Amino acid sequence: MLGGVVTLGACQADTPRNPSFPLTVSDANRSLREMAEQPKSPPRPVVVIGGIYDPGWVAANCRKRLEAELTPGTPIVSTGQLGSWTIDGYRDRIIDLVETSFPSDTPGQTIEVDVVAFSLGGLAARYSAIPRDDGGKRLRIARLFTIASPHRGADLVSRIPRVDPIADDVKEGSEFHRLLDEALPNAEYELFAYVRLGDEVVGEANAAPAGAGVWWVPNQPMQMSHMDAYKDPRILADIARRLRGEEPFALSPPAPLPPESRRASETEEAATSSSTSSPPL
Repeated sequence: MLGGVVTLGACQADTPRNPSFPLTVSDANRSLREMAEQPKSPPRPVVVIGGIYDPGWVAANCRKRLEAELTPGTPIVSTGQLGSWTIDGYRDRIIDLVETSFPSDTPGQTIEVDVVAFSLGGLAARYSAIPRDDGGKRLRIARLFTIASPHRGADLVSRIPRVDPIADDVKEGSEFHRLLDEALPNAEYELFAYVRLGDEVVGEANAAPAGAGVWWVPNQPMQMSHMDAYKDPRILADIARRLRGEEPFALSPPAPLPPESRRASETEEAATSSSTSSPPL
């Protein structure tokens, strides 16, 4: 009986199937085990950035999950947002972490890193990469992997009045989003966006910048689509492969969101228009 329940749960986690990201949960777990048995070093340090109100636990959990597939001693650090009460403060925390961990003599920027960011962390990474007018360093990103990040705003925050300045920044149409979108065409990094279906916090259609596609996977049974997305084995397996310089599971261009997903119709045109670029922005 238990075996039947497990099988049913696995099937539900793989339905609907994404044609551009057809990896199943079981195959993802198998791949993660195989990578852990033969770890490889990434080409540059890795920074894991957590979401809003994360004291560092979520970011550390994600970091540890990725460390298993990378060579022991790989330079990889993580941080959360809690305690940084403005987006400027979070940017400074991220850059200070990188500068402390991997000092750079280059004026105006840190060393080059790959970034894995959950939720708000994706926006904080994008903001940290923008050149500054105050003489401070920017985060030099080569590749940015975002998991359930509110690139176009967060549905939940937009529906519920908040007084938190960071929550206000996350709202769709905010001045902060305008700043990020204006800077994106000049960004030097590649952006890879992931999301799970049923994300009621961010909204699947918001998990990639306007005009770009997002790689989606179904939610897993008995999990919160948004809050547990950072530990989804399919997303982690694809990111780990890319960090290791191996062939990824997700294919470009990302397939449009399924019709039943939230605001899917609004992003179908965007996903189609992004088909000329690989990887997606």
